[in-house]
Amino acid sequence: MIIVCFVSGSGTNYERIVERDPAHRYVVFTNRPDCEGVQKARANGHVTIELSHLPYLQNAREKHGLGSVPRNCPERLQYEQEVWRLIEDTIGVAPDLICLAGYDQWFTDWTVDRYYPWILNVHPGDTTRGYAGLYWIPTAKAILAGDREIRSTLFIVDKGEDTGPVLAQSRPLQIVPTLEELDSEGASDLVGSYDRVVDYAAGQGITSYLAFEASADAEHKAAMKVVCKSLQDALKRAGDWTVYPFAVHDLIARGRVQVVDRAVYVDGLLMPDHGYRMDLEPPG
Repeated sequence: MIIVCFVSGSGTNYERIVERDPAHRYVVFTNRPDCEGVQKARANGHVTIELSHLPYLQNAREKHGLGSVPRNCPERLQYEQEVWRLIEDTIGVAPDLICLAGYDQWFTDWTVDRYYPWILNVHPGDTTRGYAGLYWIPTAKAILAGDREIRSTLFIVDKGEDTGPVLAQSRPLQIVPTLEELDSEGASDLVGSYDRVVDYAAGQGITSYLAFEASADAEHKAAMKVVCKSLQDALKRAGDWTVYPFAVHDLIARGRVQVVDRAVYVDGLLMPDHGYRMDLEPPG
């Protein structure tokens, strides 16, 4: 397979995908020239393509504000079309699979229309339960909802924000046992911070992140942040770094996946909304 990985930073997801099976033809694109992910790709002998988004989006940023550039604005579309021209001119064909591996830009509808359903992304939370958001926010949402475990979700990119059909989910990471383990390794009373947050939320009848942000004091917000950042780091290792290579190599590369519109089939079986769960994978 020809696999194009989009990176903007350290490229750790790209690393894990390649480690599972280096035999495929990998191409790495970045919008942030000479980032760590591209350096790793060069060391692996993989083709790298670099094109900064900043000159293309400068006018749009001035018009709409930093962080508010519309997903489908003309400037972004022009940038994306140039990106794909460079990629396809380099490899000579359309890629078999596109992996967003820490890429910090939206894909426009033009790209989704062209390559769906073979654009993948990973999210550090259960998208089927509405745990959207960046960084550690999905974990905070899970805690406030009363969940005792968290998962990473590998999904097919559509035209929404983390709304694409789910292909696979990682094995669950148990919240309290993970915090206990981190405390035993030298963390600063993460279990106590977790208990304070949970007790506060229960006492106030808070079950959503928006309500927590609106009413919690600085101490409880700080406790939530340190707990969730620690869990998020653990989930990246146990979740993102396992479900991504699993989906690419154990499911897609083996021809086990079929997608019809938004319906995902694995081994001919229609998957539930949460996709294929790794903890249900038979041994061997």
